[in-house]
Amino acid sequence: MAEWSPTIGQKMAPPRTKREFSVRDEHVYNRAGPVRWILSHLLRYPHLMASFLLAASLTNVLFAAIPRLTGLAFDEVLAADPDPARLIPLVLAILGLALARGFLDLTNTWAVETLGQRMERDAREELYISLLGKSQAFHNRQRAGDIMARATNDVRQLNPMMNPGVSLLIESVIGIAAPLVFIAFLRAELLVAPVLFVLVYVVALRRYVRQLNPVAGEQQWRFGEMNAGLTETITGIELVKAAAQEAQEREKFVKNARLVRDLFVKQGEIEARYLPLLLLGFALTGAFAHGLWLLSQGQLTIGELVAYMGLMGVLRFPAFINIFTFVLVQMGIAGAGRILDLMKEETELDENKDGYAAPMRGEIVFDHVTFRLNGDPDGPPVLSDLSFRAAPGETIAIVGQTGSGKTTLVKLVNRTYDASEGRVLIDGVDVRDWNMDSLRSQISTIEQDIFLFSRPIDENIAFGLGQQVSEEAVEAAARAAQAHDFVTGFATGYKTVIGERGVTLSGGQRQRLAIARALLTDPRILILDDSTSAIDSATEDQIQQAISRVQEGRTTLLITHRLSQIRRADRILVLYRNGIADQGTHEELMERCELYRRIFSRYD
Repeated sequence: MAEWSPTIGQKMAPPRTKREFSVRDEHVYNRAGPVRWILSHLLRYPHLMASFLLAASLTNVLFAAIPRLTGLAFDEVLAADPDPARLIPLVLAILGLALARGFLDLTNTWAVETLGQRMERDAREELYISLLGKSQAFHNRQRAGDIMARATNDVRQLNPMMNPGVSLLIESVIGIAAPLVFIAFLRAELLVAPVLFVLVYVVALRRYVRQLNPVAGEQQWRFGEMNAGLTETITGIELVKAAAQEAQEREKFVKNARLVRDLFVKQGEIEARYLPLLLLGFALTGAFAHGLWLLSQGQLTIGELVAYMGLMGVLRFPAFINIFTFVLVQMGIAGAGRILDLMKEETELDENKDGYAAPMRGEIVFDHVTFRLNGDPDGPPVLSDLSFRAAPGETIAIVGQTGSGKTTLVKLVNRTYDASEGRVLIDGVDVRDWNMDSLRSQISTIEQDIFLFSRPIDENIAFGLGQQVSEEAVEAAARAAQAHDFVTGFATGYKTVIGERGVTLSGGQRQRLAIARALLTDPRILILDDSTSAIDSATEDQIQQAISRVQEGRTTLLITHRLSQIRRADRILVLYRNGIADQGTHEELMERCELYRRIFSRYD
């Protein structure tokens, strides 16, 4: 067979983050930082951004124009010869502005709400795809509860960050600029009080935000810790109850919940010291005094004074609303940072889209393989300089003491982990050069700790195919795995929804469903990691007969303590101190390998 090269006839792709799974035509976002990431999500919908900004700007301009028209109406009423007819255009103008503002406000709300909803949806999808693409080693390092907190709470914060957070924040900025422009056109001298207020307001707001930032970030982190602890307790509830540790777990949760509560109290204390509203009170007083002085000097009319104070009153909305908007924006940015931290964390493996893809024959070669956890070059090896070959269709039993690396060895075959040194080859091609999907779709693994989804039984059996499977095929696989009888014993048969992780089933039932799932995928390589440990001897014999038929023409790696299965293996690997102590048939090893005889006697 000609050697396959990953560089021949291929166009080199630009460097990108490693991952095991991706989506065709996936949208690429800027992950340089939380703010840039948020902006890249928003700029995906430029028409909505433009609609929102334009509507928000016009809404605030029209709102600021109403006090000016009101002032003109006052001057008309107080004129020496008032003419009610001249008030009609002003009244109609004010009415028209109010109606136009209402329409623009609806447009603004629709645009920003749609932006917020789409951003939350897109961010959730992006994070989910990223998590699917992370390696098993990455997920081993994570706490499931913390991931769930980021995928639910942190992503959810992005929506209120946009509406009402960013929406009101932008409106407040325009709501400050628009009155200042109208005041400048009214009389330039009147800008003294509002400009001084804006300058002091910016300083006070900057101080407020600097106090709020760390609290918002810690709130998100503490919530993740609390959620992680809760998830661990619920997942391990059987152990908690068996050890009567309910009180201790309650104390830990209450402590974490109290820390979260304290941070929200601290947030409230910071909000209570929010100064802009107090500063606005001084500004209104100064503005009114200045306006009265100009009125007394004959430089200002009563209508202009009314318009001026009306425009100063417009500043109350941005001064008041920012006490809430910055909290929402900071919570959203903090959540975005935590989401980015998760997505940007390095993963060890890559899907290798352009890699080798072909039907497997099933030859497995370990060529001087050494494996260290987490890729630490100085760490102790789990496997050291390990070499062997499994021919297509051969059954290899792997035995050894606890901690000798049996499970790690088989996880190198389907690239759950990658070898630190040396190579693992399938059909003469390094597994790192295989297309990940092609590689894993032709390898089935049945482990002792079976995972089943909270879905109907037939969906669990057909899970490995990722497509519609006939009921007849599912039933045939279940029969071969000796699962059909107990499945049909349920009231709804194959449509019975089992509990999460299969908790409503016995260990033997879970393993039989896992075997049925493996049989249905028709693998070229079959990995059995103590897969019949929870099955009684009579059922095991029946299942073993079915597995033996399936093994024909397929390579099988078998980790087991069942003597009947060990004896039936074509060859046995004896692991000792992270390497292969010996290999051969059962008879050969019994004759020459003292370690194997000790292990065999222990199993016996």
